[in-house]
Amino acid sequence: MYFCNIMAERINIRNKKAYHDFFIEDKFEAGIQLYGTEIKSIRAGKVGLTDSYCVLLPMPGKAERKEMWIKMNISEYSHGNLNNHEPRRDRKLLLKAREISKIERKTQGKGTSVIPLRIYINEKGLAKVEIAIATGKKQFDKRETLKQNDSKREMDRVMKKNN
Repeated sequence: MYFCNIMAERINIRNKKAYHDFFIEDKFEAGIQLYGTEIKSIRAGKVGLTDSYCVLLPMPGKAERKEMWIKMNISEYSHGNLNNHEPRRDRKLLLKAREISKIERKTQGKGTSVIPLRIYINEKGLAKVEIAIATGKKQFDKRETLKQNDSKREMDRVMKKNN
């Protein structure tokens, strides 16, 4: 059990461009259905979240119910064999039905999408992904955010210097 706690603290892969390119409205935590070599690659830190996104698709055989799928890149496991996973495979997210319906309602508007913010290993050793409902930023919004971050950083620097 001690080994899992060390791994849980170390694996925390963030989507750095998400806060730059999007306004984050609501966050959810979801599990991911993975193959054995995929979890090993995640533990090795071989995940790319910059071009990742989530989609709602109808359940096979049950058109009225929906499932959430994530499209992200998990690199092949370095010590894998012929049974290694496909890097750009769609992976099912494990969410409750009420969470899926809430996401579906909030993404009906124009310009909203569902993106992953980070992927991590929790205390139990399970891979989790934090997804968010987001609205895209325009170029002037991105510049304004950068100005605010720079001014905040400068204020922190001055406050630290005075103390």
